[in-house]
Amino acid sequence: MSTRPPLARSIPFWGLLVVSLGTAAGGAFLLTSKLGSMTAVLTDNTATPVDVYVGQSVAVAGAVLLGAGIVGIFLTLAVAAYATLRPVPAVEVVEPVAAAPEFDEVAPAAAPVVTTEPVVASEPVVESAPLVDDAPADERDDVTPR
Repeated sequence: MSTRPPLARSIPFWGLLVVSLGTAAGGAFLLTSKLGSMTAVLTDNTATPVDVYVGQSVAVAGAVLLGAGIVGIFLTLAVAAYATLRPVPAVEVVEPVAAAPEFDEVAPAAAPVVTTEPVVASEPVVESAPLVDDAPADERDDVTPR
């Protein structure tokens, strides 16, 4: 079972937040700067067709970027709210293991003892009766005549 990292360490979450904030800020700057310049040239009666027609398209593009950034920020907030609803995995408490003795403190192991005596079974071997009776049918006790 894989565990997901907490939201504070999630790179996609922070990436979504940074890109959304950047998009919203860029769209807001584009929209306000273009609308400000259009307002200035239209009130001065010095507007050219490029200022009016191209300025409107750029202002609409800025509004779209601002809206996309706001939607991204709302998505980031929704992901953060959903992350609080996830169950937290139970943390297992691991007790420390007693320290093993150091190798210097352990006595050297003795050489293995090799015996040349044959190994004798401690229990007698019991022979079992054969499973198939090889005696002819007429010598059997349990045979009944037909």
